[in-house]
Amino acid sequence: MARPQDLTSAINANPATLTQFEGTQFLFGGAWVEPTYNVSHDGTLPVVGNFSAKSGTPGTAGANIGVTQDFNALGLPATLGIGFISTAGGGTDFRDVPASNGTSSQLVVLNITNALGVQLTERLSAGASISLGTAFYDGLFVGQSAMVPDYALRGNLGFGYQLTPDTTLGFYYQTKQNFTFSDAISLESAPGVFDPVLDVKMSLPDNLALGVANDSLMDGNLLLAFDVIYKQWNNADLYQAIYDNQWVFQAGAQYSSGRKRLRLGYVFAQNPLQSSVGVSAGGVTVGTNGLQYVQAQLAVINEHRITAGVGIVDVLPGMDFDLVAGGMFYDSQQLGASGASLESYWIGAGITWRFGRGSCHGTSAPDAW
Repeated sequence: MARPQDLTSAINANPATLTQFEGTQFLFGGAWVEPTYNVSHDGTLPVVGNFSAKSGTPGTAGANIGVTQDFNALGLPATLGIGFISTAGGGTDFRDVPASNGTSSQLVVLNITNALGVQLTERLSAGASISLGTAFYDGLFVGQSAMVPDYALRGNLGFGYQLTPDTTLGFYYQTKQNFTFSDAISLESAPGVFDPVLDVKMSLPDNLALGVANDSLMDGNLLLAFDVIYKQWNNADLYQAIYDNQWVFQAGAQYSSGRKRLRLGYVFAQNPLQSSVGVSAGGVTVGTNGLQYVQAQLAVINEHRITAGVGIVDVLPGMDFDLVAGGMFYDSQQLGASGASLESYWIGAGITWRFGRGSCHGTSAPDAW
């Protein structure tokens, strides 16, 4: 977040770093995520039987699109960024398991983000962004449900500081994004007995993040970065009932050799699952056993994740190509009468077009062809 290597990361996370992107740039990136998710239950819930099964939800495609434009030609030390961001997504599907009583869930959150970064002094930059997000929610609780949409706003405020010629600091605060899914669920409290329809409240958490990047090693060809993110799940509707606040530590390295880029990253994301839960989440009361069953469907318990990538600058004149692959390794957890295990792998690619003077700091693209 101190020195992002793609413009959508600047738009989505720390808008102050937009000042590092010059000229006009456009990026299109996409990824395929393939999870293996297993859930079990011992049958003690009134409407769910004894089962252990793999989710039938297929892999998920996600895309990020962004464009940046600086205003240096107008004498303004500012850069505007606009992005379409796949913010969150995932789900489970056990409808082919009779004992699950149709258990399934799906959540997709997409954001359109407008961001502005301004170079305040030679060393200090600041930025802000506003995102309009649309979300689609279905399931999670056992009963009669349908996919329900909602929309919400989210804001970011960030700063960047050039500590030394080789070292950059970055900080940002991201607000919550609050959704209310109207008439989303009618709980099945007993076999064939359905309660009145309820709204479900869900929020993405507010985040605090601090990062540092340095390229003093190997004649400036080795870029090292380290970030710390604090995710405040205890402030987020629905998730506050099943997650604790979470620390995330990210480390990455990029080695440049001519036009080639070699990248490696590691993330430690603290397991956020609460060891003791209440009886309700998102305005829906299901009891402790029922809430642990919900917890098992949202058990992002994998603490260790690794990613590797390659990039080529000017694979065609003014066009860069990047490829990435990674995964989070198998982990499992028992949650009262329910259990969950998860592993996931992904692969993605992106193309960045740079027009006119467009180039990121440190990129050896010529000004003209």
